[in-house]
Amino acid sequence: MEEMKDKCGVFGIYSNDKDINVSGVVYTGLYMLQHRGQESAGIAVKNGDDKIRCHKRMGLVSEVFDDFVLNNLKGDIGIGHNRYSTSGESHVENAQPIVLKYMGGNVAIAHNGNLINWRKLKNDLQEMGFMFQTTSDSEVIGALLAKTHIETENLEESLIKVSKTIKGAFSIVMIAGDKLIAIRDPFGFRPLCLGKLENSYVLASESVAFSPIGAEFVRDIEPGEILIIDKKGLKSIKYEENARTAFCIFEYVYFARPDSTIDGVSVYSARIEAGRNLARECKIDADIVIGVPDSGVPAAIGYSRESGIPYAEGFIKNRYIGRTFIQPSQLKREQSVKLKLSALPGQVGGKKVIMIDDSIVRGTTSKNIVHLLKEAGAKEVHFLSSSPPVKYCCHMGVDTADDPKHLIANNYDIEGIRKEIGADSLHYLSLEGLKKSPIGSNIGYCTACFNGDYPIPVEPLG
Repeated sequence: MEEMKDKCGVFGIYSNDKDINVSGVVYTGLYMLQHRGQESAGIAVKNGDDKIRCHKRMGLVSEVFDDFVLNNLKGDIGIGHNRYSTSGESHVENAQPIVLKYMGGNVAIAHNGNLINWRKLKNDLQEMGFMFQTTSDSEVIGALLAKTHIETENLEESLIKVSKTIKGAFSIVMIAGDKLIAIRDPFGFRPLCLGKLENSYVLASESVAFSPIGAEFVRDIEPGEILIIDKKGLKSIKYEENARTAFCIFEYVYFARPDSTIDGVSVYSARIEAGRNLARECKIDADIVIGVPDSGVPAAIGYSRESGIPYAEGFIKNRYIGRTFIQPSQLKREQSVKLKLSALPGQVGGKKVIMIDDSIVRGTTSKNIVHLLKEAGAKEVHFLSSSPPVKYCCHMGVDTADDPKHLIANNYDIEGIRKEIGADSLHYLSLEGLKKSPIGSNIGYCTACFNGDYPIPVEPLG
């Protein structure tokens, strides 16, 4: 995958079982969602006296928490968050969950996504006297809830009003009073799902977080839905109906773990099908097909199955190096690529190689990978992307770039990109081919990074 920064991972549990270790469950859930953010991690837990205890630090889940910390986070409701910053700087002050105290009580918020109107909302709240401790859009959600709850004195009315006021991508888990709350934006940009653990309920960005804790997947939280979980059970509020849904299709391409299921579709199967569609659209005379680990591998397998060209392992990946998009600077990203992958001369030497990756964003990683294969003796390197050219910036929680001029497809045509990365040929999966890849899905997709069709009007970046 080419230097695309991910969003965040959220997790929550409402425990009706005294023998469940809430903080331990949240820790395990965050551990399974580590791929969604590696800058910081945090857990907030509410106990019987309505106090919310929170621990958050910069680093991986395993670095932020130990037995001592987890043993001091006791309660019956817990939420957690893994972060990669898309709004707000990369500092511990912006780590989540964000905990706020106000006249209506205590609230803890973990948010995945990006609000496009958060600066205006923040300015309005500051003019009313609200003070902010972070530069994150997530704190704005909490402040807005505090203001609205004081005005309405009714939590459900406040949640509906806040959900209709904030605009953009948001999948939220929240502790408010004695309730665990899930909110998903009307377009359904970001994933969020519900599971059941014995007599308790859990929420997670992806279903992959459920199996290790023994929970069963129940359903996806619907776009435009507020789900309230308390001692009475579940209460669903559909606060807004959209004629159009716009789930981020890059979840299937790259972001989600391959063992997750989203909208009833296996992420792994969608990637296999993307490779099959790529083979149907692009026929190349080659000796082997290889995939760039990890997210390019299923597409390469699908291409091999459809084309009949043998699949081979062309790279060895250093498993101790994180995803390149996690690195906060371009220099560090380039260094990570060189440490992360090494080509196998015995597999690629003297051969015409089809190499499949999930995307090309800035182009620097792709250029380095092509160079690795040529150094290892590959006779030809044909670069195939299992998604279309990324030409536009994302405003909905994926930090593709802060300016479209940093996107290689915004500056060059396909032949120009091919020359820049040094490949013998370059081919992309069509947008229609990508949309057909999640077989059985019945939701609409956000494809703005490919075609500029933003579901919500946005101010141009750069």
